[in-house]
This record gives sequence, structure tokens and C-alpha cells, in this order.
Amino acid sequence: MPKVLVTGFGPYGNTPVNPAQFTAEAVDGCTIAGATVVSRIMPNTYFHSVAAAQQAIAEVGPDVVIMLGEYPGRSMLTVERIAQNVNDCGRYGLADGDGTVLVGEPTDPAGPVAYHATVPIHAMVLAMRKAGVPADVSDAAGTYVCNHLMYGVLHHIARHKLPIRAGWIHLPCLPSIAALDRNLGVPSMSVETAVVGLRAGIEVAVQQEADISEPVLSRLQI
Repeated sequence: MPKVLVTGFGPYGNTPVNPAQFTAEAVDGCTIAGATVVSRIMPNTYFHSVAAAQQAIAEVGPDVVIMLGEYPGRSMLTVERIAQNVNDCGRYGLADGDGTVLVGEPTDPAGPVAYHATVPIHAMVLAMRKAGVPADVSDAAGTYVCNHLMYGVLHHIARHKLPIRAGWIHLPCLPSIAALDRNLGVPSMSVETAVVGLRAGIEVAVQQEADISEPVLSRLQI
């Protein structure tokens, strides 16, 4: 039976409740498109997160890896196209979970500039929309730990020639966080809605290796 590894993050920075954690945990143990889903919560720290993901990959032996993170300010699920070999959380006024602030430093100085996601991102977005969940393709995963982990996992897969496809989905913040005075007006999405979209995306990622070629209309501007 195929396996899907889903990763999430716990609290970080100004986010005391991370939708990535609860969304990942909600699908743990589920069977989607004939594949068993195993979820793991990664440490929200540079380099440690990549090491933890590598260990999870070795333990689970997944066919597909779907990583989740929060992107405050976005109004829908966003499936990332690329991960960059650069870390810069100083621009956000944030440190990672260990208090580390990186400014323009690479994840791997010898690695390529970027990696493309290897899941069918356009097909996943259309499946999410069909399921009634707003979604779009994103061309910028940021320069915080989310982008770092996506790059690290894709780099690990490429270096070791593993038969694994991997991608990243960013989530809006939770309604309880958007309701805080400091965040009023920030878009949000419930865990229940995010789970519907995630399940639709996983189903496509399991069943379909090649992406669709026709255009997918976009409203997301970064």
C-alpha cells in the first residue's frame, strides 16, 4: 500500500496555534486514494527540521511527502511551485524556534539555487477548488523555515535519488488567531476546511505523477 508522509509545525513566532499542526494531525492514519497517511510534526528550527524530516522519511518510507506550514495574510491554500536555497527570517522580524536569525544564508552552500515541487501542483489546486476550498499556486514560499524545509527535503530526495515526490501547501491562519486584536482583518481558514483541501490534494498527488498542461487561472499576487 502506498504511503504519504504529511508534516506540520507547532507554534512559532507570533503564531501560538499553528494550523499546520492540527491539519496534519487530522489526517494521520487516514487512507486516501488507497494510500496510508502518516503525519509528523517537525521542529520549527533551521536545519533541525530537515534532519527530522529525513529521519521521518527513513522510518515511514513514503511515496509522497506533503509538507504544511502557515502563511499569515494568505486567504487560501497555496501549493508552492519552488523552494529557494536561501534563508532570511530577519526580514520578518522573526527568529526560529531556537532563537536563530538567518539573513541571506543558504540551506546548502553547494546545493542548486532552487528546486521545483515534484507533485502535480496545478492538478492539486484544481482538485481543491472542486472540493469547495479556495486554492492557488504560489511562486514564493518565503525565506523562513517553511521554505527551508521544503528545499531540504527536495534536496535530500534528489541527492539520494529516492523514488519520492514531494511538495508544500501553505495554510491561512486559524480564525482564533485572526480574531486577535493585532490580527483583525487577516484572512483565516478553519482546520475542517483546510483538511478537505488537503485530502483533495493528497488524492491527486497519489494518483497522478504528471501535472496537467492547461492554464490554471490565478488571483494570488505575491
